[in-house]
Amino acid sequence: MKAVPSAIPDVVLFEPKVFGDERGFFFESFNAREFAKATGLEAQFVQDNHSRSRQGVLRGLHYQLAPKAQGKLVRVTEGEVFDVAVDIRRGSPTFGQWVGEILSAENKRQLWIPAGFAHGFAVLSENAEFLYKTTDYWSPEHERCIRWDDPTLAIPWPVPGAPLVSDKDRQGFNLRDAELYD
Repeated sequence: MKAVPSAIPDVVLFEPKVFGDERGFFFESFNAREFAKATGLEAQFVQDNHSRSRQGVLRGLHYQLAPKAQGKLVRVTEGEVFDVAVDIRRGSPTFGQWVGEILSAENKRQLWIPAGFAHGFAVLSENAEFLYKTTDYWSPEHERCIRWDDPTLAIPWPVPGAPLVSDKDRQGFNLRDAELYD
């Protein structure tokens, strides 16, 4: 597994070594030693989540506040998404900056999004199945949302027309008005 640093050092892209032949393929999707070496963290994942969405769906930008903050290791098992992590740690030198990566079933890449980041993705293919491991359990009372179309962030979501978003995501706050990490 190859770890590729992003423009925000705490966000890491993992590219697996895939072994394939006429039978199919095999790759190691997670290795705790390699993860720790790349991130400096001994992460303990406690929950796996799986979603399926159709083209044009945009989910996010979601996060949980302390003491229930979540780190997420995300990947796509069917289709393709544009995946985004936004630094919402007020004291961070990269506060308010974001990184985006194409994750797909074909490229088998994974993105590590540490606690202190908002996360979202837009589905580019006809459908996409999205899996992620979290370092804490879902906690509705700690969950927050930043608007996907926040003008300060100016994320160029590659979705033709208006994306399909949930009511919860439509009601998200702009970064300047959101509860964030200190």
